[in-house]
Amino acid sequence: MTGRRKWILIGFCGVMFGSALISALQRSSNTAEPEISPQDDATNYAHQLNNIMANVADKVKSSVVVIRTEKVRFTIHRDLLGNPWYGERENLMGEGSGVIIDERGYVLTSWHVIEGAMAQRIEVVLNDETKLPARYVGHDQATDLAVLRIDGGNRTYPAVEPGDSDRLRVGHMVMAIGSPYSLQSSVSMGHVSQKGRHMQILPYEDFLQTDMALNKGNSGGPLVDVDGRLVGINAAILGEGTGIAFAVPSNLAMAVANSLIKTGQHEWPWIGAFFRENEGRVEIENVYVDTPAARVGLRAGDEVLSVNDKSIHKADDALREIFNHVVGNEIRLVLQRAGGTPFSVDLTLEQFPGRPY
Repeated sequence: MTGRRKWILIGFCGVMFGSALISALQRSSNTAEPEISPQDDATNYAHQLNNIMANVADKVKSSVVVIRTEKVRFTIHRDLLGNPWYGERENLMGEGSGVIIDERGYVLTSWHVIEGAMAQRIEVVLNDETKLPARYVGHDQATDLAVLRIDGGNRTYPAVEPGDSDRLRVGHMVMAIGSPYSLQSSVSMGHVSQKGRHMQILPYEDFLQTDMALNKGNSGGPLVDVDGRLVGINAAILGEGTGIAFAVPSNLAMAVANSLIKTGQHEWPWIGAFFRENEGRVEIENVYVDTPAARVGLRAGDEVLSVNDKSIHKADDALREIFNHVVGNEIRLVLQRAGGTPFSVDLTLEQFPGRPY
């Protein structure tokens, strides 16, 4: 297709090629040491990198599950008078990936993996190939995220270690584990290509872009850093095998997941004001009556310098920090009014009235 992008909601599996050189070993002024060639240095580095990433895979894979769904669909026919009647029954099977985020058996995945199967059959397959039923807990359509809970009695499960997606930098190495085309526990490596991507495929987006060549079946699988900590939930690709892939950042994903576990739905937080960009600054655009922003005296035109000690350069930066929290959390804003002395305010996040997206 020329001039047209084909979006596919999936999970991630990719390939990373990396190379590096290590500086030469320092020599002692008194003791002669054997010379080490640049080729030896590169080989040693490759072995170290291999061991690091293999250890990451060993650490994470027990937290990754296959999610299998079964949906029933009936073909609808009509008689000569146009009256509908059900025809053949069809079983639709689906498969994706997920990651255990709580030892009680809560699994975070992509909503499109289980959509339509909530009241029908959902099964998870653990890394040791144990098959267990799972039940739907809740979902958030704006971020394409959902939470399941494994029905396995009183046993505990190996939960992934949470990471901080805000600390990721472009160029950082990441790993994805999932089940593309039913190939369980497939490991892929790549880099963070960019942060804060908006691709117009979901109502709310703040994607991490990676260079992994992803395939179907990895939807909902984890993206982890070199310490094996969760930094994203793999979500979509720009065509198959292109090496352009996207993940929901873990800070947002975990905020949504915690809300779903607590209440079954995600309550989007806000401060009672919107933001705008104006000549390189981020300002309060408007303040709504009887909201946290109004109660602390914020005004339209106030410049936002930081939120929770994180510098604000774009309106998306302020939204990201707010959305990485849940209703009831307290955040701190540092602002400046009409060129005066910066001042700080503490606000307790409230639920957005209605749906923000």
